[in-house]
Amino acid sequence: MTTEQAPASASDTPGTTAAEPVTRAAGSASPVTPLAPPRAPGPRAATPATRARYRRILRFAGWNLTVTWWYELVLPRIGLRSVAERTRPRRMRKFAQRFHVLAVDLGGLMIKVGQFMSSRLDVLPPEITSELEGLQDEVPAVPFPAIRALAEAELGVPLELAFASIDEIPVAAASLGQAHRARLTPATRSETGLDGVVIKVQRPGIDAIVDVDLAALRRVARWLSRIRLVADRADPPALVEEFARTSLQEIDYLHEGANSERFAEEFAGDARVGVPAVVWERTTRRVLTLEDVTAIKITDTASLRAAGIDPAEVAPAFAEVMFDQLFTNGFFHADPHPGNIFVTPTRTPTPRPTPTPDAAGGRPWRLTFVDFGMMGEVPPGIRSGLRRLLIAAASRDGKALVEAIREVGVLLPTADTAELERAMVHLFARFGGMGFAQLREVDPREFLEFADEFGDVVRSLPFQLPENFLLIVRAMALTSGVCSALDPDFNLWDSVEPYAAQLLREERGNVVEDLAQQAIEIAGVAWRLPKRLDALVTRVEDGAIAVSTPRLEQRVGRLERTVRRLVAAIVFGGAIVAGAIVHGGDPVLGSVLMIGSVVPLAFTVFTGRRGG
Repeated sequence: MTTEQAPASASDTPGTTAAEPVTRAAGSASPVTPLAPPRAPGPRAATPATRARYRRILRFAGWNLTVTWWYELVLPRIGLRSVAERTRPRRMRKFAQRFHVLAVDLGGLMIKVGQFMSSRLDVLPPEITSELEGLQDEVPAVPFPAIRALAEAELGVPLELAFASIDEIPVAAASLGQAHRARLTPATRSETGLDGVVIKVQRPGIDAIVDVDLAALRRVARWLSRIRLVADRADPPALVEEFARTSLQEIDYLHEGANSERFAEEFAGDARVGVPAVVWERTTRRVLTLEDVTAIKITDTASLRAAGIDPAEVAPAFAEVMFDQLFTNGFFHADPHPGNIFVTPTRTPTPRPTPTPDAAGGRPWRLTFVDFGMMGEVPPGIRSGLRRLLIAAASRDGKALVEAIREVGVLLPTADTAELERAMVHLFARFGGMGFAQLREVDPREFLEFADEFGDVVRSLPFQLPENFLLIVRAMALTSGVCSALDPDFNLWDSVEPYAAQLLREERGNVVEDLAQQAIEIAGVAWRLPKRLDALVTRVEDGAIAVSTPRLEQRVGRLERTVRRLVAAIVFGGAIVAGAIVHGGDPVLGSVLMIGSVVPLAFTVFTGRRGG
C-alpha cells in the first residue's frame, strides 16, 4: 500500500496548505476510501516568488476595485454619470488587457478566472470577452523534462516501461496540468482494450501556486465583504471557500478519475454523450491516463462545417445535455468551457434517447466531455426549486418565478416580494423570449427606463447567493457562452421552453400519482371502516364491552354515514383537481377524471339528504 498526500485547504496567507491522506492500492482499478481524517494544515515555507505573486494579485484587484468604485458609484452620485458611461468601453478593454497579461504570466487559478469571463458572451461586453478568449489555448507549456520527472516519480517506473511511446509535444496545456498523447504497452493494452491514450500530468509546483492564489482570493473576499452592496447579497468568504474546495479537488487526479466514471454511468446508453475511459493502472494523484477521445473543439465552427456538422444544431443539443445534468441528474460538469468539450463525428446517425415530434431522428455526431476535475452536485431540494424556476421562466410567470427564487434560497423568506413580482411581470412582458442577439439590439434607453423604475426595488430586497450556487451559476454561464459562440443568433428560450414543457409534464405526472395514491389509501380506509364498526357493534351486543347508553348503535350508524360522506367528498375533490391538472396535456384523461368525479359528488349529496 502507498499513501499519497494532496492539499485539502489553504490558509489565508501564502505558503500554507493542508494534507489529506488518501490510501490507494498499487495497480488497483479505483481509489480506496480514505482510512484517516484530514490532518490540520501544516506550514509550507513561503518563498520570494510566492510572496511576489501574492502581492501582485492583490495590487491588481485593489486598483481595479478602486477604479470601478470611483466611476460606477462616486461619479453618478455627483452628477457625472455621462462620464462613467462614455469611458466604460475603454476602461473595460484596458481591464481585460491587463488581466490577460496577469493571467498568462501567473497561470494557476488566474487562468480559470479569465476562462470564465471569456465565456460570458451573453453578459460581458465584447471588449472583455474578445480580449480574454485566447486564454483557452495560450497557457504556456511546461518543458517535457520536468513533466517526465514528475510522472516517473508518481508512477514509480521510467516512462519507457510504463508506455509504448509518448509524444513530448503536449496536445494541451491547461492552467493546472498538461496533456501528452501516448500508446499503452501490449500488456496494458490487452488488459484495458485501449491503445491510444492521453496522459494528464500536473504542473510541477502547482500545489504552492494554488495556495497563494487562494490566499489572495481570501483577502479580496474580505475586502468585498466590507462593501454593503455586496455583503447584503452574498457571502464572499464562503464563496471563496467553495471555490477553494473545488480547486483542490481539481488537482487530485484520483478524484477526477472517479468523477469521470460516475459521469459515464449517469449517461450510460445515451448516444448524445461520450466519456473517455480511465486507465487506473497508470493513474495516481498527479498523473491521470485516459482514453484518447480528441475530436473537434466545440467552438471550432470552421471544422464543424468542414465535417458536415451545422454549429446551429450543436448549440441546442449542448444546452439540452447541460439541462439534463442540472435539472434531472443533479451531477454536472462545472467547467464546460470550449476546451473541455469535443464534437465527435460518428459513422452513422445516433438515435436520440427520447425523440420528440419536433426533433425526431438522430445525429451523426455526439458531444464528448473531458476534464472532470470540477464537478458539482445539486441537492434534491435545490433541484426541485431549479426545475420550478425553469418552468416559471419558460411560462413567463413572474409570481411563480419569485416563489421559485425564494425556494432555492436566493431570496430570504422575510422579503416582501409584491413589487418584485410586478417587476418580473413587466420584464417578461417586454423582454421575455428574446435571444441574446435580440437583446443587444434593444435600445439601451429601454433598459435604463426599466432600471429606473425597478432598480430600487431589486436593490432593496435581501438577495443572497447560496454557497452551493457558485458552480451552478458557473456551469450555466459557460453553457450560454458556448451556445452563443456556436450560433450568434441562438435563443436560449428555444431550448428552455421545450425542456420546461417536459419538466411540467413530469411534475403533473407526479401530482396525479400522488393524488391516485392518496385516493387508494382513502378507499382502503373507507372499505375497512364499516367492517371495524360492525365488529365493534357485535362486541357491544355480545356484552364484551360495557355500554353506559342504549343509543350507541344509532350514534355509530351516524358516524359511519358521516365518514362515508367525508371519504366521498375527498375522492370528488381529488378527481376534479387531477382532471383539471391533466387536461392541459391529455384532454381525454382529464375529461374522464372530471366526469367521473360526479359519482362521489352524487353519493355525498344523496346521503346528506337522507340524513339519519
